[in-house]
Amino acid sequence: MKLSKYSQFAGIALAGALALTACGSDQAVDPQNQQAAGDVNCVDGGGTLSGAGASSQENAMAAWKAAWEGACADSIVQYDSVGSGAGREQFISGGVSFAGSDAALDETETKDATERCNGSEVVNLPAYIAPIAVAFNLDGVDSLKMSPEVIAKIFDQKITKWNDEEIAELNPDADLPDQEIVPVNRADESGTTENFVAYLSEAAGDAWPHEVSGNWPIEPVEAAQGSSGVTQAVEGGQGTITYVDASHVGELGTVSVGVGDEYVEYSPEAAAAIVDASDPREENTENDHAVELDYTTKESGVYPIVLISYHIACMEYQEQKDADLVKSFLSYVVSEEGQQAAAEEAGSAPISQDTRDTLVGTIEKISAGS
Repeated sequence: MKLSKYSQFAGIALAGALALTACGSDQAVDPQNQQAAGDVNCVDGGGTLSGAGASSQENAMAAWKAAWEGACADSIVQYDSVGSGAGREQFISGGVSFAGSDAALDETETKDATERCNGSEVVNLPAYIAPIAVAFNLDGVDSLKMSPEVIAKIFDQKITKWNDEEIAELNPDADLPDQEIVPVNRADESGTTENFVAYLSEAAGDAWPHEVSGNWPIEPVEAAQGSSGVTQAVEGGQGTITYVDASHVGELGTVSVGVGDEYVEYSPEAAAAIVDASDPREENTENDHAVELDYTTKESGVYPIVLISYHIACMEYQEQKDADLVKSFLSYVVSEEGQQAAAEEAGSAPISQDTRDTLVGTIEKISAGS
C-alpha cells in the first residue's frame, strides 16, 4: 500500500469542511471542538470512500470526516446515515466499502457478507460507544427517575399518563400532569431500537414480553425516521418520550435509569463502564470484535442502556484503493485523536487503549485480493 504520512493537521478550518452535509448530519461541526488529526496514514493520490448506516454516528462522522479530509489531500468520505439495517444491506450488496451499524452482523448477514468480501472475514469493529438516552418533552420537568419496568411499561403502552402512580412514586417532587404519554419509536429498522429492546428484554423481565429486533415490535403511537427524526418529533410534541443516541438529546428532559439501588444519569463515562465489563461475542472470529453487553448489571455508576456502534469492513477487498482508503479512515476513527473528536462533537465515550490496540491490530491486516 502506497501511503504518505501527514504529521500535521491540514485545512481543517476550511469553511466547506465545517459546513458538513455529506454524511447526513443535521448539525455542522463546531469549529471550537475540532481535534487535530495527528499522524494519519493518507492514501497516495487520495480517493473517495463510501459508507452508509447508523444515524447515531452522524455527528461523530461529521467530526471524523472533517478531520480526515483536512489531513488527507484529495480524500473524501461519503457516509449516508440511512440507518443501521439499510447500511448493512448496502455493505452486503457491495454498494459501499464500509457500514456503520448499531448492531453487529448476525449469522445470516455474516455469511452473505463473507461472499461479498472475497471469502475473507467480515469484521465488526466497536468504534463508537454512546449511551442511549430516554428523552422526553414535558413542560416544567427536566429529569425523572424510572426503573427498567416503568420504562418498559411506558413504551409497551401500559402506562399511559404522566401522573401514573408508578412514575409518581419514584418522583415525589416532580409536578407530573394528568397528560397522555406519547411514546415515539423509530420507523426504520434500527440498531438503536435493537439495543434498547435488548435492554428492556433483559432488565425489565415480564414487563417487556416482546422479541429482540431492530424493528419496533408493536403498533406505534408515533414513529419517525432516524435519530434526528425521533428527536424532532419529541421536540415538536408535548408529553412525548423516545429512546435516542445521547448526542441528539439537546434541551430535552432525560431519565435516570434504575441500576441496583440507585438511579444513574447517562454520561459517556457511565456508558463506557458497562462496555469494559462486557464479554466478547461467542461466535467472533479472530478479527471480529462484537461484544455481549450485560444489561442487568448492578454495579454502581454504570449506565445500562448503551449503544455500541460498529464499523463493519472486509478483511480483503477486490481493489487495492478500497482497502487502502478503509485502512486509512478507520485507523483515524479508532485513534486517540479520532475518539476525542467524536467525544467532543457527539458526547460519545472514547474506547480504551486496550480496545484501541486490538482494533488497530485488525485494521492493519486489511488488504486487497491478489
